[in-house]
Formats: sequence, C-alpha cells, structure tokens
Amino acid sequence: MAAMCTEWAGYANADEADNQTSMSSTTHVMASHDRREQLGLLLGFVGMAIFGGTLPATRLAVSAIDPLALTALRAAIAGICSLALLIALRRPLPPRALWPQLVIAMICVVVLFPLFMAWGMQTVDASHGGVVLGVLPIATALVAVAITHERPRPLFWIASLAGAALVIAFALRQGGGAMSSGDLLLFAAVAVSAIGYAFSGRLTSGMPGWEVISWVLVIALPLSIPAAWLTMPADIMRLPTGPLLGLLYVALFSQWIGFFAWNAGMAMGGIARVSQVQLLQPFVTFALAAYFNDESITWQIVAFAAAVVATVAISTRTRGRVTPVVES
Repeated sequence: MAAMCTEWAGYANADEADNQTSMSSTTHVMASHDRREQLGLLLGFVGMAIFGGTLPATRLAVSAIDPLALTALRAAIAGICSLALLIALRRPLPPRALWPQLVIAMICVVVLFPLFMAWGMQTVDASHGGVVLGVLPIATALVAVAITHERPRPLFWIASLAGAALVIAFALRQGGGAMSSGDLLLFAAVAVSAIGYAFSGRLTSGMPGWEVISWVLVIALPLSIPAAWLTMPADIMRLPTGPLLGLLYVALFSQWIGFFAWNAGMAMGGIARVSQVQLLQPFVTFALAAYFNDESITWQIVAFAAAVVATVAISTRTRGRVTPVVES
C-alpha cells in the first residue's frame, strides 16, 4: 500500500513538473513574441522617421542641385548599392511574370515621384509638402482598391474624400486662393507614388519588401547611370555641405535603407499595428524642417496635418484590407 502511495505521489509530482514546464514554456514564448513586436514597432518608427526626413533633405539638395540631376543621382547611387547587395546575397532574378509590375513601380517610385517632389520643393517649404504628402496613404489605398476590386465600407470613401478636400483646402489657403505650381507638382507626386506603392505592395506577396525595392532600383540603372553622368554638376564635390548631405540622405536612406527598417518592422510587429506609426510622419517632417531648413511651423500647418492624419487613420481602419505605404 505504501509503495502504491509512493508511486501515485511520483506520478502527481511528475504531472505537476510537466505543467510547470509547459507554463514556463508558454510564458517564454509569449515574452519572446512581445519582444519581437516591440522590436517591430521600433524598426517601424525608425523607417517612418527616415521617410519623414525626405522632404527636408530634398529641400536642402535642390538649393544647389537641379531636380533632374538629383533624381538621377539618387536613383543611381541607390541602384548601385542594391545591385551589390543582391549579388552578395546571390538573389535570383525575379520571375518574368513580375517584370511588368517591377517596371511600373520603377517608373513611378524611382523616376516620377522623386522628380515631381524635387521640382515641388523648389517653390514650397518642406513643412507645406509634409501636409500635402500626408494624404499619400489614402491615395495608395484608393489605387489598391481599384487593382484588387475590394469593396471598402462607406466610411472609407467619406474619410478619403475628406482627406483630399482638406489637402486641397490647405493648398488654396496657403496659395492665397490659387494652386501654386509647387502644389500641383506635389499632387502629381502623390498620384504616381500611389500607383508605384500599390504595385510594390502586390510584389511583396512573392518576395521580401527590401528585395522588391532593390530590384526596382537595379532595373532603373540603365537609365539612372547615364542620366546621372549627363546631368551631374561639374563641380559637385565643391557644393556646400548641406546639399551634398541632402543628396546622400535621399539616395541611401529615403530611396533604399528606409524600406529595410519599415518592412522588417511590419513583418515583426504586424502590419496593422506598425502601420499606425506612419501617422506620425508629417510631424517628424515638421520637426526636421524647422531644425534643418529654418522653417516656421505655424498652428495652421499643424492643425491641417492633424486633420489629414485623422482621415488617414479612419480610412485605414475602415478599409477591408490594409496595405500600408510610406513616402520615399
């Protein structure tokens, strides 16, 4: 009898030990998942902050570099770095079926968007551009809806129209009742980048986001290298430090490295959660524009930006499927 009791006690102790081990393992997994999400949020914030510096850096660069030259140099520098990375990692060529989408993304994201943005930054402040480009996530969502034939809720369309109306009202108010050429160029930049980001988003279903932007930049090299050679200022190494740093920033960070942090953050922290960090981007642009470009940030700019951000948040949460995008 005593032996049986001892045996049962042993079984009970073993079961208790198994339960404790199982609970410990579950706790460890949960803690690991939490740390992964926190790291994802941090990486998402880093990516967002990098993109938030695009307009101030472009504004600095175009003060001494022609927009055509800036666009070509930006694409060439980032493209050469992308090619080196893809070769080092021995990445295979994308399937032929994806090349048309890659070309569309290249034309929109590498050529037209940076060019329109650079032209726009010659006539308007970076903080002004931050408000106008703040509607980019809505524009990209609209393109994605058209491509995927989604049927978002009515509130999505209401928020989208409200966001567009706010940006137009802001541009008219700042322009004294008329659209400036800079505003029209920024609106064009929003349109082409929305198309480019929507197609890039589709491509990420078959390859990592960093690889998509890298191949897009590599495809542009036959255009960007000759264009950079022909348009590059003869005295580029004698340019002021500010424009040179602006060029390097938009080439290495805005056009390339920022996508690494942003896409890794979404993969680790979850698309729905990390994409909300993007709502802070206009305000990062304001802070950097005030510091590096000596711009005055008025309460009207902040108020319009906050209203646009609110419409972006509503449209994002009421759409059937979220495809978060970033400005480059």
